[in-house]
Amino acid sequence: MPGAIVIERNHLEWRLDPLCDARIPEATSADIRWIILCDEGYSSSLAASSLRQIGLANATDVIGGFQAWTTAGLQVIRLATPTRPRGPGEPTRSELTCG
Repeated sequence: MPGAIVIERNHLEWRLDPLCDARIPEATSADIRWIILCDEGYSSSLAASSLRQIGLANATDVIGGFQAWTTAGLQVIRLATPTRPRGPGEPTRSELTCG
């Protein structure tokens, strides 16, 4: 299962649009299912709607957001160092090399 990608809300449309030069490497097709998550599910509903309006028909969100996820007892992995949003041109973790 792929890991989470953290993208700030005000960058979402242009980072996920496969036709945009500033897209993230994972945004390869309009057919990808993007699942948007916010704290309570309100902002993510608006963001998923916005993505659908630009042609990403499979964009959706989690009803109730992160709060509903944790209330349902679903797994949460807390990293020692939180993942920060990736900037334009920054590689994914899998693209990083050592040495």
